[in-house]
Amino acid sequence: MFIRLVADSFSRRPRHKLLTGAALALGMAVATAALSVSLDVGDRMAREFRSLGANLLVTPQADSLPLEIGGVDYRPVNAGAYLPESDLGKLKTIFWRNNIVGFAPAVEAPVDAWTKSSQTYSTPAIAAHTTLIGTWASHVVSVPDGSTYVTGIEKTNPWWQVDGRWFKDGAQECVVGKSFAARSGVQIGSALNIDTPQKNLSLFVTGILLGGGPEDDAIVAPITIAQDIAGKLGEYRQLYVSALTKPEDEFGRRDPNKLRPVDYERWYCTPYISSIALQIKQVLPGANVRVIRRVAEGEGAILTRVRTLLWLVTFTSLLAAALAVGASSAASVIERRTEIGLMKALGASSGTVGFLLAAEQLLLALVGGAVGYSLGILLAHLVGQRIFGVAPEFSFLVLGVIIGLATVVTLLGSAIPLRRASRFEPAPILRGE
Repeated sequence: MFIRLVADSFSRRPRHKLLTGAALALGMAVATAALSVSLDVGDRMAREFRSLGANLLVTPQADSLPLEIGGVDYRPVNAGAYLPESDLGKLKTIFWRNNIVGFAPAVEAPVDAWTKSSQTYSTPAIAAHTTLIGTWASHVVSVPDGSTYVTGIEKTNPWWQVDGRWFKDGAQECVVGKSFAARSGVQIGSALNIDTPQKNLSLFVTGILLGGGPEDDAIVAPITIAQDIAGKLGEYRQLYVSALTKPEDEFGRRDPNKLRPVDYERWYCTPYISSIALQIKQVLPGANVRVIRRVAEGEGAILTRVRTLLWLVTFTSLLAAALAVGASSAASVIERRTEIGLMKALGASSGTVGFLLAAEQLLLALVGGAVGYSLGILLAHLVGQRIFGVAPEFSFLVLGVIIGLATVVTLLGSAIPLRRASRFEPAPILRGE
């Protein structure tokens, strides 16, 4: 009998049910799209932000004070402390090892460079003073667990553009910055002569580098060449690390040394930039790990604002759906006053009447939520493809949340009309008052 009454309500008043269901479906569609993108946006945007470059810088703890004038380091190339290159495989053994997307060591050395194309029979070549940056382009790193990992400056500095090709690690090759190439007459295929107090060598130029920074006026070569010039084979001065992180909140900025054990475990097991920095420091003895704040904080601020926007869109869509459901429910209750009065006159209690009307609304919530979820998934795929190039993955969690939200929105929106319906007195209604 109960099911028959609910079904009869849908068959006799399809317009109100259709309008209520459409309002719910549209609201749930927007909420589904916003929630799906919001759950996926963190990882997607974190990977997009890696195009900003490394967000961690590793240097020796026992380093000497820098002596820089006008951006040029005037210390001897072998001054200061160095770290062993052989330890770098340990970076892929930390708790958040899968969040380390790339790292590249670097050694810098001041050199004088010239090429035969910069001289004539009457004018000898004039050596240009510059910096040789030794690093990895695409290097295979051995991990202590027996696996290997390919990394290098291409992963930590993906915005660097090379006209030509990168050098091969271990080869007598290099790429030169665009500004240096313009002022010294270096071209792709040139033989670049390098003069230092320690030794002289010739490098084959494989490409012209455009990075938008000091590297445009430098030479970038395999790290073994810079190590040989500095007399520090197998060691490095700086290490650039690019890691996927979670924006630091108030908890993430707390001093880990002052946290309780349970809070410390929570902090340690969250991919904050500071917790990853600590884990790197633990596996690289003698290292000082600094966070490149302008990169890390910029990522966090943008990601927080995008998520806030998505949550505001979700809240607005749910509020609009609740108002639409409330208006439709109120109109339906007014139209059914006579029916409600007759049911009460025949002995139905206020609770029974309220339960019947609520059951109708819950059925609408299930149908509207399911339809809205289907539409929302299509919208989420469209938004994901347009913004991130990849659609968010299907999630049963989002489906359950949307059905739950549809139920809550429907009950809240129809709460006042249902309460009013349960208080109707049958006698005045049946008298036509």
